[in-house]
Amino acid sequence: MTQYERMINGLIYDTCDKEIMEMQRPYKEKLWQFNQLNPFDGEAKEAYMKEVFAECGDYCCIELPFRATWGGKNVHFGTGIYANYNLTLIDDGNIYVGNRVLFAPNVTVTTANHPLDPTLRRYEMQYNRDVYIGENVWIGAGAVILAGVHIGKNSVIGAGSVVTRDVPESVLAAGTPCRTIREIGELDREYFYRNDKIDWENLSGICEAKSKLPKFQ
Repeated sequence: MTQYERMINGLIYDTCDKEIMEMQRPYKEKLWQFNQLNPFDGEAKEAYMKEVFAECGDYCCIELPFRATWGGKNVHFGTGIYANYNLTLIDDGNIYVGNRVLFAPNVTVTTANHPLDPTLRRYEMQYNRDVYIGENVWIGAGAVILAGVHIGKNSVIGAGSVVTRDVPESVLAAGTPCRTIREIGELDREYFYRNDKIDWENLSGICEAKSKLPKFQ
């Protein structure tokens, strides 16, 4: 079994293997070109994602700069995803992102991990575990999502959190390590910040109109 075959089969492998490094090179070069684009050229950015990513739906936007180990080769984007500045995806394994996910600035999602054994680390050994982020998730600024984590749909990850374990659906989770704070419920439909109420009478029309757009269906 080659080192690349070990890599894609979830085994410990040599990250400095010549075959792997040669396979990575064109993706890193394309990523460098992507980061030189005009930040307002949405069509060119979308064209890159659709060419390089394993999957990419419509209406996706990444603010530059963007970092990825394989340029996004192992990234699976749904529809209507927005990523703010400095998104880092360590996509040695697969990263699955559902529809309408929001990434705040400086978020890191990593599929890679190193063995605790010091000998294996010394020789640059690694293994990967896929990450799954459900639809309509919001990941706060500076959060770190670690290898193998599943985040349930409609959940919110607080800023600066380090997510080491799975997060269920429809909860607010935060902290280091990240833990569930509470469920997202009826009070969140009434208040958007502390005692500030949501003025649904002025927003419902906008929401209804947007619900008819393809990325909101």
